Amino acid sequence: MAEADKAAPAAPDEAAAAAEAAAAAAAAEAMRPIIRKIIVEDGHAGAHGGAWKIALADMMTAMMAFFLLMWLLGASNEDKRKSVADYFRPASHSQIVFGELAGSNGLFGGKSIIDTDGFPFTAKQTAMLERLTPQAQGGPAESFGSSKEENNKDGPSEQDPGKDSGSGSPGQGGGTGSPGQKQDKENFDKLEKEIKQKLSESKQFEKIKDQVSITRDKEGLRIEVIDKADFAMYGSGGSEMGAKAAALMTEVTKSLRPLPNKLAIRGHTDSTGFPPESMRNNWSLSTERADATRQFMQSQGISADRFSRIEGVADTNPKVPGNPADPRNRRVSITVLNQ
Repeated sequence: MAEADKAAPAAPDEAAAAAEAAAAAAAAEAMRPIIRKIIVEDGHAGAHGGAWKIALADMMTAMMAFFLLMWLLGASNEDKRKSVADYFRPASHSQIVFGELAGSNGLFGGKSIIDTDGFPFTAKQTAMLERLTPQAQGGPAESFGSSKEENNKDGPSEQDPGKDSGSGSPGQGGGTGSPGQKQDKENFDKLEKEIKQKLSESKQFEKIKDQVSITRDKEGLRIEVIDKADFAMYGSGGSEMGAKAAALMTEVTKSLRPLPNKLAIRGHTDSTGFPPESMRNNWSLSTERADATRQFMQSQGISADRFSRIEGVADTNPKVPGNPADPRNRRVSITVLNQ
């Protein structure tokens, strides 16, 4: 009975403690911040954003440029590609010395930096030259040139082999020339006709047949292979014969092989010079090209004893005197000498 009396007062105390704990928990719950989590559905925005468009546009631009370049390379020939490459090749030197620019060569004595003579020498080997100097592709006018060789472009003259002041027309059998002169005239006529026929009938030489000039002078029959903006017999500044020039010289050599006449080869260059620090010049270059032509013809069956002289004249005898840098001034002359 006494123990029950002791436990009875304890019950209210436990209830009070539980009530206090519940009140404290309610107060703590009321003080806790409310956190709301909002989830937004992305849908397809993650896969279809704008970043991939930039990457795709860059790739498509690069592919378009690549295929355009491939198309241009396929549509152009080797000569045009070489001309473009030479034009965009970095030029280390100009035709005008820097000391001559901006009036430093005396009072108002300098040259303009945009003068055509100051263009890089590599650009003068390309088609850009044709735009700077619009002239006929076939060569200079009849009045151009002051040398005796240039005055005989129209064919036989009073100095022509096989024809003197008392000779008659070829078809009439007239003439008082020596037998050697008559034989030379017949050989030269046959040779000229044969070379022109080969060039006109072959599709390989369709674009370069106009670059072969055949004229008569007092020494004999002169055959010239003339460069132009997109055709060069030799590479720029070198003496290595190009493929088209080699094929052309092969046909010329075949026509020259049966003749007994001796040959003289002369190399010409334009006025474009070498860099100052180079040990070479146009004199050596023209001689090297003349000798390279001799070596090629000798390899094609021309005997060594038929070559009378090999010479280089640099740019001293230009084909286009009004423009020393014209590519047509670069040429190789093969003269079939009179017997």
